[in-house]
Amino acid sequence: METFDKYVVEGREALAGASDAHLFKFWSLLNNGNTILSMPRIDCLRTWVMNHIIHHRAQLGVYLRLNNVPVPAIYGPSADEGGM
Repeated sequence: METFDKYVVEGREALAGASDAHLFKFWSLLNNGNTILSMPRIDCLRTWVMNHIIHHRAQLGVYLRLNNVPVPAIYGPSADEGGM
């Protein structure tokens, strides 16, 4: 968690300092010099960073539920916490 928290702070600082012009530049995923995909940096952030972490949080919720572990407040109050 310490490593995750450290990189969250660094990532937020980088985003706060990024201009719109920088975020709308294209970024490419390469494999041995061949372009696999290319899209604006802002789309990469939304798709591969934000949406991807949301996806894994949802997987965690399913895993916990299947193992009869109370689901914590991941996106807000959880029914398992009794606050709903």
